Amino acid sequence: GLARIPQLVARARDLGQPAVALTDHGVMYGVIEFYNAARKAGVKPIIGVEAYLARRSRHDRDPQKDKSPYHLLLLAQNDVGYKNLLRLVSLAQLEGFYYKPRIDHEVLGQYAEGVICATSCGTGHVPRLLAEGDLAAARRAVEWYVDVFGRERFLIELQWHEGIPGLQTINRHLVSLAHEFGLKLIATNAVSYTHLTLPTIY
Repeated sequence: GLARIPQLVARARDLGQPAVALTDHGVMYGVIEFYNAARKAGVKPIIGVEAYLARRSRHDRDPQKDKSPYHLLLLAQNDVGYKNLLRLVSLAQLEGFYYKPRIDHEVLGQYAEGVICATSCGTGHVPRLLAEGDLAAARRAVEWYVDVFGRERFLIELQWHEGIPGLQTINRHLVSLAHEFGLKLIATNAVSYTHLTLPTIY
């Protein structure tokens, strides 16, 4: 997004939000500046990353199968989780980079301690399987995440954007999966701009 950290934190404070997260795509370059700015403003900083998850292994590099990784929201629950996020984004760059820095289930399972995981946006692993109509695969994916993160640290994420076909159906399936597996729901949307000024129409 185009939001800058000082303005983002100030806007969260002005709106009375108790916390704000920074979840850049695939990287964590801004977390130190973000943490310090949020603490100074009296807003709780939530550190995370919107990771790129390889469809197969982080080592696979087939242009037909591996060019479009899934998204996955990862948040640091504590200091151990923060260090594990650093390990994950480092491995994504050093071992998994193919168009984007990618992790896979192997390293995610290895460094899951202290990390909260959510299903992410429409390009997330579970939502994309639902969009493709593969409910069985989506259910298996949820089972894997529950096994790794447990029911308290794996969250089903709902988003709403006008004009995205099928999103309402995907959200219904996500709610059903949350009920089936006893998972918590969170409502999120990406913040691409600190302020959005719409043009005046005369």
